[in-house]
Amino acid sequence: MAHIPVNHPLRPIYRALGALTGVYLILFGIVGIIVTSGDGMFGNGGDRVLGQHANLFWSICSLLIGAIVVLSVVIGRNSDVEVAKYFGWGLLVVGSYALAVIRTDANFLDFSVSTVVVTYLVGTVLIMVSLYCKVAPAAQTGEPRQVRQAKATQNA
Repeated sequence: MAHIPVNHPLRPIYRALGALTGVYLILFGIVGIIVTSGDGMFGNGGDRVLGQHANLFWSICSLLIGAIVVLSVVIGRNSDVEVAKYFGWGLLVVGSYALAVIRTDANFLDFSVSTVVVTYLVGTVLIMVSLYCKVAPAAQTGEPRQVRQAKATQNA
């Protein structure tokens, strides 16, 4: 049976990594909106933003995803776990779609290979963050009963 760690000792580092990922998406979205604002919503002008191809639609999506990720990290209470999990898997799906249609007319997001790689990396980081940021009371952490009893005996 799979076990997702609860109350991981490095949780603050993973939360910070999730926040940095969200900030990167916000930065990419803002710069992308500025650079691609004259190309139309789904323009394929070949505009490069932070080393990646972008259009106005993908820039707006990145800005919104980044804002939601940062907001969930600030709120905490395991909302960051759910948000990072779903957006991480969603970004992997978007990256896979973009890779499949990269040289066709269906590439409406104007992705290049570098954009696909960055999308995969961001999605993978968010999934990793979702795996190690879960919090729960000590009674629900999944420790074996013998360990809990030993701790209770020592504290008594």
